[in-house]
Amino acid sequence: MMKAASGKITKIVLLACVSIAFHFSLSTFHTLHAQDIHFSMFDLDPILYNPAYCGFFDGEARFGLIYRNQWASVTTPFQTLGMSAEVGLLHSERLQGGLSAGLTFAADRAGTLNYGTTSAAISLAYYQAIGTGSDLLSFSGEAAYSQSGFNSSAIVLVDATESIGRERVYYATLGAGVAWFREWTDRVFSKVGFSLHNIGEPDISYLGLPDTRLKLRWNVYSRAEWRLTQGWALCPVAAYQRQSHFEELLYGCDVKWYLDERPRHYLAFGAGLLHRYGDALSLNISVDWRSWTFAFCYDANLSRLAQASHTIGAFELGIVYLLRKDASNPHREPIPCPII
Repeated sequence: MMKAASGKITKIVLLACVSIAFHFSLSTFHTLHAQDIHFSMFDLDPILYNPAYCGFFDGEARFGLIYRNQWASVTTPFQTLGMSAEVGLLHSERLQGGLSAGLTFAADRAGTLNYGTTSAAISLAYYQAIGTGSDLLSFSGEAAYSQSGFNSSAIVLVDATESIGRERVYYATLGAGVAWFREWTDRVFSKVGFSLHNIGEPDISYLGLPDTRLKLRWNVYSRAEWRLTQGWALCPVAAYQRQSHFEELLYGCDVKWYLDERPRHYLAFGAGLLHRYGDALSLNISVDWRSWTFAFCYDANLSRLAQASHTIGAFELGIVYLLRKDASNPHREPIPCPII
């Protein structure tokens, strides 16, 4: 009896250590750190953050790819990949509204046990213009299916006769979001959104323990753009998310330089700083060329791990492609990036 209890305690401690190691990189205001799949350049994969942003783009379809590599200077890198595809389904000129659908895929791997999560989600959003069209509301629902697991062959147990149990956990989740876009003047735009994830809090226990559930996560996000002159703009941003007692706060500002806004010659450069409270300072640069966006972000670590990491936190690479059927129309009005 004592031996069995000791073995189970050992397994629980080992899995707790795996979980803490994996969740170490998200800044919080508390002692420990926790992490869902996340990126510093969340504008490149907005429906991963809030499904209501599905369809918030200027074109027929949008495809995005983003990669994050973190803590390479400390241990086996934490690697995260996100992909998304969005398309407009229906649009009514008379009702000034329509439907959009989105598909996201995300996967991450962390540490020597290759602990990670792979998930796929489908979202459906309804958007509606209000009044004169300067306001746009979007409502969305999301359904996701995920797998979490690790490689138990790298674990050395105190009692070799014991086993870890399941290496994989499968679960489904639901999400919902709302977003609001407003054109205040011809030089000032803003958007703000709120979303819920992990509705239902599915069971994610490897050992069949009670009350081991994926906690509800919610977030708020706001981005604005202020056109200073014909070619320059300031784009402040702020985001906050919370899961159980873990939280993350990000805020910063980009500077955008529009060189040419004609669709066939579109060219713009962007650069900005983003602060993740208590954790990192992120520098990002981007190039928008025709229908493509190329972006790079570097996180300088400012947390208590800075001495071990030598302030080297993470880097991200991202690519976005917008499909525009009417890109050859010289009279087409461009919608300012990055708001839409």
